[in-house]
Amino acid sequence: MTSVGLLLVDKPEGPTSHDVVDIVRRAVGVRRVGHAGTLDPFASGLLLLCVGWATRLAEYLTALPKTYRGVVRLGQRTDTDDRTGAIVTESEHWGNVTAEQVRSALDEQLGDIEQLPPAYSAKKVAGRRAYDVARKGEAPTLRAEAVTVHRLVLCDYSPPDVMIEIECSSGTYIRSIARDVGESLGTGGHLRSLRRQRIGRFDVAEAVALDDESVSERIVASIRPPEEAVAHLATAVLDATAGSALSHGRSVEWGQDSGSEPVAVIVEGSLVAIAEPRQGQLWPQKVFAG
Repeated sequence: MTSVGLLLVDKPEGPTSHDVVDIVRRAVGVRRVGHAGTLDPFASGLLLLCVGWATRLAEYLTALPKTYRGVVRLGQRTDTDDRTGAIVTESEHWGNVTAEQVRSALDEQLGDIEQLPPAYSAKKVAGRRAYDVARKGEAPTLRAEAVTVHRLVLCDYSPPDVMIEIECSSGTYIRSIARDVGESLGTGGHLRSLRRQRIGRFDVAEAVALDDESVSERIVASIRPPEEAVAHLATAVLDATAGSALSHGRSVEWGQDSGSEPVAVIVEGSLVAIAEPRQGQLWPQKVFAG
C-alpha cells in the first residue's frame, strides 16, 4: 500500500468534491490530496483524486474526455439549470413533444459547439465567480465557449423526463445541454440527475464507494501507482543513468518523434519525470525521482 498515486472514487449525491477530498485526506493521513475535475454536489459518479506528490499529475488528467448519464426534465427552467435551483419558467408543451423531436434537439448539441456556461458556475466574471454574482441577484455576463460533444444519445424518453448519455470534452456543462435542449424544444428544461461514468479510460465501476465504515481501509488499499495517471501519455522507458540526468535538470537523447506532447519517463517500472520532446531529446518538465 502507498500514500502516493491515483485514486478512483465513486462520489455519492450530496457531498461536494472538496468533502470527498477531506475524507481521503483523513483516510490516508496525507494533506496533499487534490481532484482532477469536480462534480456538483447533486451529481454522483467518478472523481479522480491525486494523492501525495501525484497531485502534480492532475493537469494531465483534467483534459481527458468524460462520459455521463443524466436525466433532463422538460417543462421547467431553473435559475441554476439543475434541480437545486428555483423554477423561473414552466410550460406544459412537453406533452406534445415526440421522441423524434427530442433526438433532433440532442443532435443540435453534437460536435464542436459554442456553449454558454450556467449563470451559477465557477466561471470568472470581472474577477468574481459567476455564482457569487448570481447569488446577489445580478446577471453575470458570460461568454459562450468552445466545447466538443463527441456522442449524445437518447437512452429513454418518459415524458417529461429525457435520459441521455453523453461523451464530451473537458469544460462541457451538462446543465447547459439540458437548458439548451429545453429551449430548442420550446419547453424549457433543467438537469434532474447526473452521474459521471468514465473519465478517459477510467470507469466508475472500478472506483471506491464511500458507503460504509470500512471505507478508510479500502481507500488506502485502492490507491494506484502514479504511472497509471499518465498511462495515456507517450512513454519513454529509460535506464537509471538517463533517469538521473533528467532528475538533475539535464536533457537526454531519445531519438523518437512524438510531436510536442509531454512524455512520461519510466525508470525501473516507476515514473520519474514528465519530459518535453525536442529534436530527438527529452527535456525535463517535472521531476519526481527521489
